[in-house]
Amino acid sequence: MINTLSESVRNMLKGSLLESHESENVNTPERIVSVLAGAFLAYKSISTFTKHPYLALQEALVSGLLVYRGASGYCPVYAGLGKDSTDPSAIHISERFIVNKPKEEVFAFWRSLENLPRFMKHLASVEERDSKTSYWRANLPGEIVKLSWNAEITREEENSYIGWQSVEGSMVDNAGKVEFNDALNGSGTELNIEISYFPPAGSLGQGIAKLLNGVFENMIRKDITNFKHYVEGEDYKTYKTKDQEVYKFENTFK
Repeated sequence: MINTLSESVRNMLKGSLLESHESENVNTPERIVSVLAGAFLAYKSISTFTKHPYLALQEALVSGLLVYRGASGYCPVYAGLGKDSTDPSAIHISERFIVNKPKEEVFAFWRSLENLPRFMKHLASVEERDSKTSYWRANLPGEIVKLSWNAEITREEENSYIGWQSVEGSMVDNAGKVEFNDALNGSGTELNIEISYFPPAGSLGQGIAKLLNGVFENMIRKDITNFKHYVEGEDYKTYKTKDQEVYKFENTFK
């Protein structure tokens, strides 16, 4: 019922009312909600005017402000706070830490991109198509929206650097890089990791941005720092054992 009513309001507002205004600072979903709330308050104020005229006038005033907010896309409160919901912020995460493993080993693990979901819970899977391109799927809480994109390696320096980004036209713009350096104390590898997610433009992008920020952002941050626990823990030892067994098996027939 709510979805149908929202779609009706969206259709009614198409055209001049939903065109971009120079001072627009309210996104499309919020504008629809504002119009719906304003219409409800207007109906309520009319129905209660004879019994509660003062309250009805207050509701009529608020309903007018809400309808104006929805129709114009401008909110003076947002303007006063410097808020603009039409400009969703991207996620930028940067972490630096040391793991107790040789640089060559850590690089090889990261370079096999299909390993990333082993410790990054925000990724459902990464499928390598060839030496440069791969297909990524996100693991959003509740699977509200299924996000996926194609990515490509943009820069690679063996045992030192990996950089990647989503290809043009992807549902989500994703970019990242990992720098691998010998730790100064000689006891492992220092990683400098940067990952960014940029939602696409438009109302779909604004909805995705709300999903990416908050819970999803915290997931990514935990995933990155979780790498240290993973690579120094029992799960990694099991992975290495299986990897070595596969390597021996494959080389037996060469």
